[in-house]
Amino acid sequence: MKENIIGREEQMTLLENYIASNRSEFIAIYGRRRVGKTFLVKELLENRFTFRMTGKENASTKEQLENFSDALSNFTPTMERPKTWTQAFRQLSTYIEKEAEEGPKILFFDELPWFDTRGSKFVSALEHFWNDWAAYRNDIKLIVCGSATTWMLNKVINSRGGLHNRATHTMLIAPFTLGETEKYFQAQGFIYERQEIMECYMAMGGVAYYLSLFERGKSVAQNIESLCFTRGGEMVDEFRKIFKSLFKKSENHIAVVTALEKKGMGMTRTEIIEEAHQTNNGNLTRLLQELEECSFIRSYIPFKKSKKDRLYQLIDPFTLFHFRFMNDAGNYLKGYWQKMQATNQYESWCGYAFEILCLNHLDQIVQALGIDGTINTPCSWTYRPTKNMIADETDEDLKHGAQIDLLIDRSDKCISICEMKYSQNEYEITKSYDSHLNQRMRIFRKVTKTKKSLLPTFITPNGLLNNMYARKIPRDVKGDQLFG
Repeated sequence: MKENIIGREEQMTLLENYIASNRSEFIAIYGRRRVGKTFLVKELLENRFTFRMTGKENASTKEQLENFSDALSNFTPTMERPKTWTQAFRQLSTYIEKEAEEGPKILFFDELPWFDTRGSKFVSALEHFWNDWAAYRNDIKLIVCGSATTWMLNKVINSRGGLHNRATHTMLIAPFTLGETEKYFQAQGFIYERQEIMECYMAMGGVAYYLSLFERGKSVAQNIESLCFTRGGEMVDEFRKIFKSLFKKSENHIAVVTALEKKGMGMTRTEIIEEAHQTNNGNLTRLLQELEECSFIRSYIPFKKSKKDRLYQLIDPFTLFHFRFMNDAGNYLKGYWQKMQATNQYESWCGYAFEILCLNHLDQIVQALGIDGTINTPCSWTYRPTKNMIADETDEDLKHGAQIDLLIDRSDKCISICEMKYSQNEYEITKSYDSHLNQRMRIFRKVTKTKKSLLPTFITPNGLLNNMYARKIPRDVKGDQLFG
């Protein structure tokens, strides 16, 4: 079944290694909604399960136990329906001891958080099942999976209760890269060119389920129109559903990403507290961790700054797309999205969305630059002179502010100053932009006092237009290289 799985080579290898190990394993798989967690496990391990079941959303404890009993009956003669989770896990262990075949016993509980209904005592029963029985054997391979990230992190992965440090392995399933997105479309018989795939990624990101909604015979723009801007479209209400399914008290997560959308380079923790009206405590720390684990945000330390200056930046393409276009109640106008492509708003979004695409493919950029053998620190840098500085400064350069959205600080005594520029064709560096770039690099060197070599680097979908200014650029990364 592996041929049906796009990408995920590392995860497949790890899962096979865990199953082949000579000890019992407790494997916790998590990640954002509809990213492909269940598909990976089922396709890789189908026909090898000793037991598997999926929780029911918004079901009572009684219904979940009936669900368990029905699932168990698929593997062994029907037993009495359990009345408690303790009894249910006892039935599971009895079945394995008496009837299961030799070899690894693969147990898969999908949508694990849904089992934990009020008063069910599911978690304590699972703890006892693992601690008192499964962990003493060497052949139990317990795989648990869930999209409710708050629950998975608090109750399993970072549990302080009976499951504390019990998960032998954790596995985060991230969205597809550009290369994996291309492979997915090819496997489904689409004939999109790479420019279209990049535009698809800029709006939808690499969430497998979103891509599965695309129809062959429609362009990327037509698919986005029908999914996002047509009444009843399957993506119209996706933003709310994402956060509700992933996070407990999702209104706080939404408040944070809403605040972050307003500042492209990111915000400090203090700025988030003020803008999103959050409290500075451990709950905010967990909230930011959850958003980062699900690839909604990234955190980084700006150049020459300390940990207290850490920035949090929104990098999820679909969330950004939602804020820019889908929040407008008038989006159900016929042909809305295709008409938007002739506007300045669309052009502005393309530039920003391409920058976010690049930030989601830093590994590919590093590889394309041939610096993957060095230690690299991607970050940003900003300089803002105060009024007093402008009045007192004799250096004309330092009277001007400067911003670098992406620089790669390298251990080979160089810094790549990255310019991420979206264009449908080859990008033209004009005389004025060449002057602007040179001024920014002068300001950067003067303010930071760095002794490293500064290497201007352009990242574009289609390369640079060959002119006298482009020939001065030592390195550029083309869109094709982001698919690596």
